[in-house]
Amino acid sequence: MTHTYPVTGMSCNGCRNHVRESLERVDGVTGVAVDLDRQEATVEMDDHVPLARLREALAAGGGQYAIHEPGHAPQHHEHPAPESPRGKGTGVFYCPMHCEGDKTYDEPGDCPVCGMDLVEEQSLASATTAEEWTCPMHPEVVKDGPGSCPICGMDLVPKEPDLSAEEKSYRRLLRKFWIAAGFTLPIFLIAMSEMVPDNPLYRMMDLKYWNWVQFALSLPVVFYATWMFFERAWNSIRTGNFNMFTLIGIGAGVAWTFSLVGLLFPGIFPAQFKTEAGTVHVYFEAATVILTLVLLGQLLEARAHSKTNSAVKELLKLAPNRATKVVDGEEIEVRIDAIRPGDILKVKPGEKIPVDGVITEGDTNIDESMITGEPVPVEKTTDDRVSSGTINGNRSFRMRAEKVGSDTLLAQIIGMVNDASRSRAPIQKLADRVSAYFVPAVVAISVLTFIVWAVWGPDPALAYALVNAIAVLIIACPCALGLATPMSVMVGVGKGAQNGVLVKNAEALEKMDKIDTLIVDKTGTLTEGKPTVEHLGATAEDYSEADVLSYIVALNRHSEHPLAESTVRYGREQGIAALDSSDFSAVTGKGVQGSVKGKAIALGNGKMMEQAGAEVTETVRGAAREQQRRGKTVSYLSVDGRVVGYVAIGDRIKDSSARAIRELQESGIDVVMLTGDNEDTARAVAEELHLADFRASMLPEDKMKEVERRQQAGQLVAMAGDGINDAPALAKSDVGIAMGTGTDVAIESAMITLVKGDLQGIVKARHLSNAVMRNIKQNLFFALIYNTLGVPVAAGVLYPVFGLLLSPMIAALAMSFSSVSVIGNALRLRGVKLKG
Repeated sequence: MTHTYPVTGMSCNGCRNHVRESLERVDGVTGVAVDLDRQEATVEMDDHVPLARLREALAAGGGQYAIHEPGHAPQHHEHPAPESPRGKGTGVFYCPMHCEGDKTYDEPGDCPVCGMDLVEEQSLASATTAEEWTCPMHPEVVKDGPGSCPICGMDLVPKEPDLSAEEKSYRRLLRKFWIAAGFTLPIFLIAMSEMVPDNPLYRMMDLKYWNWVQFALSLPVVFYATWMFFERAWNSIRTGNFNMFTLIGIGAGVAWTFSLVGLLFPGIFPAQFKTEAGTVHVYFEAATVILTLVLLGQLLEARAHSKTNSAVKELLKLAPNRATKVVDGEEIEVRIDAIRPGDILKVKPGEKIPVDGVITEGDTNIDESMITGEPVPVEKTTDDRVSSGTINGNRSFRMRAEKVGSDTLLAQIIGMVNDASRSRAPIQKLADRVSAYFVPAVVAISVLTFIVWAVWGPDPALAYALVNAIAVLIIACPCALGLATPMSVMVGVGKGAQNGVLVKNAEALEKMDKIDTLIVDKTGTLTEGKPTVEHLGATAEDYSEADVLSYIVALNRHSEHPLAESTVRYGREQGIAALDSSDFSAVTGKGVQGSVKGKAIALGNGKMMEQAGAEVTETVRGAAREQQRRGKTVSYLSVDGRVVGYVAIGDRIKDSSARAIRELQESGIDVVMLTGDNEDTARAVAEELHLADFRASMLPEDKMKEVERRQQAGQLVAMAGDGINDAPALAKSDVGIAMGTGTDVAIESAMITLVKGDLQGIVKARHLSNAVMRNIKQNLFFALIYNTLGVPVAAGVLYPVFGLLLSPMIAALAMSFSSVSVIGNALRLRGVKLKG
């Protein structure tokens, strides 16, 4: 009989294997299949096994896994998955192949699944740590700034920053590599001297003694410099998470152990394994050269990998660690972590802006290229917003801090890049499926290679069999396959961030490459989102334009909509006194309503008037339509169910919108505009932008239904918007694209955020997606073709025709450079030019 049970607590392939092995140990269970994606286990049993026994087996195996009754859908708060330990100090550590999803560790080490070194996530906290000064004679003296030592009076010097975990790992590998190389070289020379006629070494002492020298020289290589490879191999076998180090450990371990046994007990080996001198052929040079070359590969990989997150490092350099704070008119220098919202700061020419805020005094130009990708400085004046990490021009100004620490735009960009870099693209599933069977298949091919050569190979057949079997194990490289996708994603996401395109996860990059339809909102997406009042009309004899404006301002001062803000600003400019209002409510997609002077007031479109029971006469509708034909947005005002006026608001189309739409259309993407505005206004904008398709008077649910309709028709839909009313459609679309100038709700609902907030960012996102997916496919092809060709060659398929065999040492060199080649190809993305 077979039962399927929901299982909670699994987050990676290691978890899946652990659950499977624990359940297989239960008496009566004949087979177990665990589905990580569906979070369930299918258990085959001879007779029914009580659920309690299955639970006991999971508990005994360790971990916070829980198995439930069939058909039970556990809530997330029941038996939660093990919490991912977050990093301490300068960052967190995670597997570059994302074997355990987004799981992170507090300390450096190696991944329990694939065995690779964990890498450190770059954090803003370390970048903004203020510089410390210390005394060269008394290092215990540490101060925040320059000065003199209180003990000896010497000038303090800047304290050397602690090395990053990345640099520590590289230096550790470099030290071990030189030790391994120093001992391996003489072993190699001794072994190769056999090819020299009248070998001078043999005149010094016999071969059997040189074999003991090779053994002695191999000990530091095996048991110190490269011992970590054997530890990882043992852990992989113990846990069932077979990986590259499983193959290296078995291959090099067999060669070294065989040599040691041959040295100690030569009599147990047949003549095929012995030299003319009667000693057993030893492979200390093969084992140590293999291990040293693998170590070299790890060293080069560590150096290359450090460049994949260079974009985040460049962003971190933008973060200043000190700022000038104005307190009671006095300017004092403070640490960045001492700034609080509301503080007044002074930013001098050429300085980096310390936090996000608003200019309160002065005007300047700001270089925002580091977060928008646009090289032209932006003019800023009083009430304009500025962002942390951008660079002030040639004039001083004062600003009020609004967002500090992790709330700043720079911190959010860095956080988003880190999260996206650790996410998994759907195409990764291909590599995962191949990797699941890769190592067992290679071990089987190695065993088969030994048997074939031992039975049908030339003399000495057993020696050939051993060497070729080892070569098969060594040349196979599952890590190249595992690195193919995450390396490209990491570099690509960083490249996007440098160009103002923030990608929330790798899935967005893959889907963006296939998008054929783009739906765009009008206000704030196609237009600047900075509307202005163009015309005001009173349509009732007992109401003046001033009365109409006063009622509009009374309602709109409670609203955060850009159109509302424009009317409030216009009223202030006209000197209109704000009336008190109550019972305010916003009706999404229609308008606002409330009570002013005891009267029921409604402001909005025709649907809002219908809801308020106010009839829009043909005269009023005709006046409004004239404004709408010119692309203006018209809102009607009703008082106690009677339309008494209207306001026409214009919102200039962004200069970049027309060019971006043309480029997207030329690339084969169908661009459609959805707007809550009326038909006439929408048509005017569509004609100006040469849009063939648009929909007007759309409520939020209408936009979402339009997305659904197109998806059901087989279209892959991207949705670009900036407002709360766009959030449902953004979440429903295949790829939601939020304008960075829009609301937090829209940004949260989207998969891609454009910092600058215009359609040229979508063009960049499209080019980035194309480049990343092309790079991923190149990496996967390289990794697959390398292993597909390399393993048979190592097995000796070329020998019958060409007489060629692959030395295990050459195989080790090829394997070591395969991963480096994949990373190197991913690094090419740093040079991609994102048009837009």
